Amino acid sequence: MSNEPSNFNPPAKYLWLTLFSATLIWSAIEPKDGLTWFLEVLPALIGFVVLAATYNSFRLTPLLYILILIHCIILMIGGHYTYAEVPLFNDLFGFERNNYDKLGHFAQGFVPALIAREVIIRKGVINGEHWRNFFIVCFVLAFSAFYELLEWWVAEASGEDAVAFLGTQGYIWDTQSDMFTALIGAVVALAFLSKLHNRQLNCL
Repeated sequence: MSNEPSNFNPPAKYLWLTLFSATLIWSAIEPKDGLTWFLEVLPALIGFVVLAATYNSFRLTPLLYILILIHCIILMIGGHYTYAEVPLFNDLFGFERNNYDKLGHFAQGFVPALIAREVIIRKGVINGEHWRNFFIVCFVLAFSAFYELLEWWVAEASGEDAVAFLGTQGYIWDTQSDMFTALIGAVVALAFLSKLHNRQLNCL
């Protein structure tokens, strides 16, 4: 696979930037908790910098740009309200806890799985499909586990100020269920989007 630019054309790029910027500005206006907002939105900002820096040298497929934007919006909404208090997810389907964080962790598995898949295929890291999928799932689990470690370190450094960032809501298995949800996201992404992803990769 080459590293030539995808068909993510200028109108699509400007729409992407508009949606990202508008959501970021909304998210930053009177968030529930300032520290939580910064911690939750920081990955989206880092991702934006990486995408901007690699746009000309390693442009991604349109599918990935759309999924990354959706993931960033999920992060920004969670940062604005805190994950335990996103209104739409209060008492959703009768659950006692607000499960917006599970949506976030599903995306944490779903989107990075396809990012890893694209890089691996285009760089020719692993050629066999089964070994490639195995590696991607392992990568997502490792990434999710590392993020849980980051949450722990932030909590240790910030004390009570990090409670909203952790978003455990009293659930003792929150860390394990977060990683499992990311695992499900990765498997679902590979199962349902690989063919569409391949078609876009073939257009590069």
